[in-house]
Amino acid sequence: MLTEQLIFTALKHVIDPEIGINIVDLGLVYDVKLMDGGGVSIKMTMTTAGCPLHESIARGAEDAVRQLEGVSGVKVDLVWDPPWTPDRISDWAKKQLGWK
Repeated sequence: MLTEQLIFTALKHVIDPEIGINIVDLGLVYDVKLMDGGGVSIKMTMTTAGCPLHESIARGAEDAVRQLEGVSGVKVDLVWDPPWTPDRISDWAKKQLGWK
């Protein structure tokens, strides 16, 4: 059965290539919603509005979720409000980055 937790798990396989940490632990994924009929809506951001890899990372998120059983479609919305801050990074990722 498709759940939000399964979607977040799939999104953990999407790595920000510049930082080397997944987009969930970086705090880039703001919201995930399951829609009727197996549709998935993802609201996410980038570390900066000028991130040159925004299309690649968003496509990676879409591709990762689309592979889950029961998903009929994926919509990724890139948003800039609220702006991302390093406070959104998980403790695990902070350790990986040497911040803790």
